Amino acid sequence: MFTQDQISEFRETGFIDGGRVMTDSQADELCGRLYAVIEGKADGQADALRNMTGDEENVVIQIVNIWQADPLFYAHLFNNKITSMTAQLIGCDTMRVWHDQVQYKPPRVGGPTLWHQDHPYWPVIEPADLVSCWVALEDAVVENGCMWMVPGSHKWGPHKGGTIGTDPETWQPMPDLTKLPAGISVRPVPCTVKKGHAVFHHCLTWHGAYPNRSELGRPAIAVHYMPGWTRYEPDPNRHHLVEEHIQVGRGEILQGDHFPTVLLDGNPVPVPQNVI
Repeated sequence: MFTQDQISEFRETGFIDGGRVMTDSQADELCGRLYAVIEGKADGQADALRNMTGDEENVVIQIVNIWQADPLFYAHLFNNKITSMTAQLIGCDTMRVWHDQVQYKPPRVGGPTLWHQDHPYWPVIEPADLVSCWVALEDAVVENGCMWMVPGSHKWGPHKGGTIGTDPETWQPMPDLTKLPAGISVRPVPCTVKKGHAVFHHCLTWHGAYPNRSELGRPAIAVHYMPGWTRYEPDPNRHHLVEEHIQVGRGEILQGDHFPTVLLDGNPVPVPQNVI
C-alpha cells in the first residue's frame, strides 16, 4: 500500500513507482500467455490484436482486452495489491476496469510510443479520473523502450485532443507551447520498471517511449481502472473500440460484464470462478 507521502507525490507528479506487485514466476507465466495470444494460441479473443504502426521495421503490437482471450489475464484484473493501491491514488472505494492494453515492442524492431495523454483517446467516458497500472513482465529499461513521463503534466488539462507531438529525431515531446500554462517546464523522465513491478499513472499524464533496438523484448500489461463514479458520455463524432460493449444510457454509471468491478465499497472483489 502507498503511504500518504507517496499519494501526495502522485498528486504532484501524475505517476509513481508502485514496486513489486507479483513474483517473477507469476510475471513469467503471464509473459508466456501473452506470447501465446500474439501467436494465435489462446482460447478466447481480444477486442484488438494488431501492429499499431503498420510498419514492419517499427512494430508495436497492441492488444486490447487480452483478459477476454486468456483467463490468467482476467484474474490479473483483480490483483488485490494493484486494485487497493490504484484506489488509494484515485481516492475511491468502488472501482471498475475500463479496459486493459498490451503494447508489446519486440527486439530490434520495436517501434516508439508517440507522446500522448490517455483520456482524450477515451471520448466516451467522464470525468478524467482514471489511473492505469502498467506492470513489466520483463525488465523495462531505457534500451528496450521503457516509458518516459512528464512530471506534473496531468495538471495541464487535455492537450490538443491528447496528441502532444513527437520529434522524429530525438523522440522528445513537441507540444504546442501556446496551449500550456506560462512558466511550466516540459522535462521527461524515464520510468524503468523491473519484472513483476508496476508504475501507476494518471490518465492525463504525458507519456511516450523510444523505439526498442535492443535484443530484449518489452512485454507488459496495463490495466486502466476507473472509479465507481465514471459515466458514459458518448460523443456523436468520436467512438471507442470497446464502446460496443456498453449497455448503459448516456450519463449513467459505466458498469456491466465487460467492465468488471474489482473493488466494491472498499472491499476487493474475488475473481469470479465461473469465468476462469
